[in-house]
Amino acid sequence: MVEAASIALALHLTKGQLWDALDEATREQAATWLAGALRHEPVDNNWWLFPVAVGTFLEAAGFFPDESRAAIERGLARIEDWYVGDGWYTDGAGRCFDHYNGWAMHLYPLLCAVAAGSTPDRIARERLRIFLDGYGLLFDREGAPLHQGRSLTYRFAAAAPLWMGALTDATPLAPGATRRLASGVLRHFLDRGAARDGLLSLGWYGPDAATIQPYSGSASPYWAAKGFVGLLLPDDHEVWTARELPGPAEGLDVGRGLAGPGLLVHAGRGVARLVNHGSDHQQGDATAPDDPLYARLAYSTLTGPTRAGDPADNHVGLVLDGRVTERGLIEPLGAGAGWAASAHIPTTAVPNARIESVSVVRGPYEVRVHRIEAPAGTAVRETGWAPAGESDDALRSSVAGVDAEVATASVRSTLSGVLGWERASVLAAPHGTAYGEWAMVPALEGTVSRGLSASVVSLTWTDAPTTPAPQVTAAVTGVAGGAGVDVSWGDGTVDRIRRDRTGVWSVSPIG
Repeated sequence: MVEAASIALALHLTKGQLWDALDEATREQAATWLAGALRHEPVDNNWWLFPVAVGTFLEAAGFFPDESRAAIERGLARIEDWYVGDGWYTDGAGRCFDHYNGWAMHLYPLLCAVAAGSTPDRIARERLRIFLDGYGLLFDREGAPLHQGRSLTYRFAAAAPLWMGALTDATPLAPGATRRLASGVLRHFLDRGAARDGLLSLGWYGPDAATIQPYSGSASPYWAAKGFVGLLLPDDHEVWTARELPGPAEGLDVGRGLAGPGLLVHAGRGVARLVNHGSDHQQGDATAPDDPLYARLAYSTLTGPTRAGDPADNHVGLVLDGRVTERGLIEPLGAGAGWAASAHIPTTAVPNARIESVSVVRGPYEVRVHRIEAPAGTAVRETGWAPAGESDDALRSSVAGVDAEVATASVRSTLSGVLGWERASVLAAPHGTAYGEWAMVPALEGTVSRGLSASVVSLTWTDAPTTPAPQVTAAVTGVAGGAGVDVSWGDGTVDRIRRDRTGVWSVSPIG
């Protein structure tokens, strides 16, 4: 079904050069083979769009019109059930938000319309426009896309929705910014050896088993071909003729909360980050183990998640018998301008355990606030970003009280405990990440007590100018079940993070 969809699209887009030149018997034979994709039930995720692609071509070619139309309508209706708002679809059951939103859920319906010469659906175009408003921020100054989710070996397929926005006039991005992002992501991987042997490897920059999935095969990286959708634009299109512009993340810092998927886009000054309060890929199974590519509190274009067996980066959990609890199912608790919140039940036998977390971003900083329900005195650990290098000599670290820092020649990660934490440390991650063979993780340790804990996290380029860290103070505690903290930012503004007695979190400016 997967290959049939690609072949159908190829035949559709090159109809005049290839399909029209075939004799009738060959066309019938090809159409009969393709029609097999209409008669099987897909995996219940983005696979529903493969019969849509096949059906769109066969209907236009005059073969199996009834089956084709039924497959198109069935597939588009199925993904409609998964639209959650803010331009985001979950990729099947549960909360599965990742790159498939761009290179599948938005791509196929609109690309099929373009191939068929029909008018793209107005609602689909508007959803893509909304999606790109945040997605355009998720590429850094060196062209890297976000390292989160599955099938990352498709690499510069991440450019597909950018091109589709330009192709269907459904983008908020200026033409020069679209080309900057799309060409930048291609250059990023090629400059770093993704095709050093003349073929795209199974991995990120080079071969990397932790980046791929069990279904990946030797040809899987060539789904990167989706990144060339822009070649459908005519050579006089303004995306090609306009002067390149900086990408959105190369400007001032932005914090954009997306309530639908429960995500918080945090980007600026050449760094792109996604704070995760909504994507777990558990598909409703609370007993499934955490997937490092989905379970972390945050992802970026500069760091990858640490491997199984190493301390988890960007995580908060209870420490029981030397092991840190997993996050499991994520329950979004809201999002807004510059913030997002969620809860999870730690994977532990401790009864009634629960961790609620709120992230508020401004400038290069993220303030994390946690309300932890567990027996008093239970050990707790939180971690930050994990820079990586080719060896431990490529990293430097420092610890002072409740402040920890890890840095490479280009990337700096800091983590500071400002409420409720007792000490800081730096943990080794000798299995590395997709960005290097060795990684280190800043960490905070403490114990469960009444009230809230809070920390300040940052991930920046080392050449970025320093910015005053925010100050965090207790604001309201123990009042009718409510609790909160005030965050004083370096620019003089103050945000109050508040949990009311009903368990509802909010973030609002005060003063």
